[in-house]
Amino acid sequence: MRAYGDSTLAPGIRSRFVDNHNGLRIHVLEAGHETPGRPVLLLLHGFPELAYSWRKVMLPLAAMGYRVLAPDQRGYGRTTGSDDRYHGDLAQFRMTNLARDMLGLLAALDVPHVDAVIGHDFGASVAGWSVLLRPDVFRALVLMSAPFAGAPAIPTATDGRTLREDERLPAITRVGHGLSRLEPPRKHYQTYYCTPQANDDMMRSPQGLHAFLRAYYHQKSADWSGNAIHPLKAWTAEEIGRLPSYYVMGLAQDMPEAVATSMPSPDEIAACQWLPDTELAVYAGEYARIGFQGSLNWYRSRLDPAHLAADQLFSGLKVRAKACFIAGASDWGVHQSPGALGAMESRLSTDWRGIHLVSGAGHWVQQEQPEAVLQHLREFLR
Repeated sequence: MRAYGDSTLAPGIRSRFVDNHNGLRIHVLEAGHETPGRPVLLLLHGFPELAYSWRKVMLPLAAMGYRVLAPDQRGYGRTTGSDDRYHGDLAQFRMTNLARDMLGLLAALDVPHVDAVIGHDFGASVAGWSVLLRPDVFRALVLMSAPFAGAPAIPTATDGRTLREDERLPAITRVGHGLSRLEPPRKHYQTYYCTPQANDDMMRSPQGLHAFLRAYYHQKSADWSGNAIHPLKAWTAEEIGRLPSYYVMGLAQDMPEAVATSMPSPDEIAACQWLPDTELAVYAGEYARIGFQGSLNWYRSRLDPAHLAADQLFSGLKVRAKACFIAGASDWGVHQSPGALGAMESRLSTDWRGIHLVSGAGHWVQQEQPEAVLQHLREFLR
């Protein structure tokens, strides 16, 4: 299978396929590979993205002396071998197995350790789990756009009583009942992503897949004026209901309907230099080919009570490596989980290097403002 984005990837970024010995044939973009013995950086993308999302920072990082690896993760892009069915093996998408995917990739490439793992959006969770569980291999951590506060805590009641069953559920699941009782009634996007119809809704978007992704990326970027970012006070329906519709949509809406109300104009699309149509076409082409279900299974696994309980085994474990957080100043992802940003800053790492918010960027920070992100990475890696 050929690499995607040949015409839009800069010379010096190559594509290859690697068996990770965990069931996957992983598609990897690579830069700085020409010189053997270089220290390694591992870049992990989020949803709905690809390894391609790192295209603007790979060569500058390689110019700093690194070998840079950016894989399509399980269920994404040109990586094959995962069970991407809705009724398939959901355990494949647990965070511990996604971290195992990356460990296997490095072993297959004969890379004993990486100087840093850098994760964006859902990739931040995989990066965080990787450093949490194998600090000998993943030696520093950069989280981007999605706070990672560590393994989930074991739920306890402060008054000594036995917790009700609903109190043991993920916060998103608990708050969903309240959202449905708001006026107008609403639902959380992650709850929606767990439904069997979500993949078909997006694949059959009335506006077409390319236009749907354009609206989705636009609304979550600094280009959209509707992102009035501020911290949320608590996990209550009233507070979570303040999020824009791409996070909390109408109860009867699907995601294409939720983002269609703020479709960018032709002039706005033409002015979008960080994601021109030629580059957006790479994302649209890959998702048209494979669908979204593999990537949506990540959300289903995260909200599965059995998987949540298993991950609580690692509750309280700290990252014993230097770590920092980089995000766009116009990104609701920084605050969508009340308390997560403060928890990450205060107790995730024994060597915390700060929170860096980049002006002029929303959720796609390394694409919207690559130079600013690179400056923060240079300082962190130095």
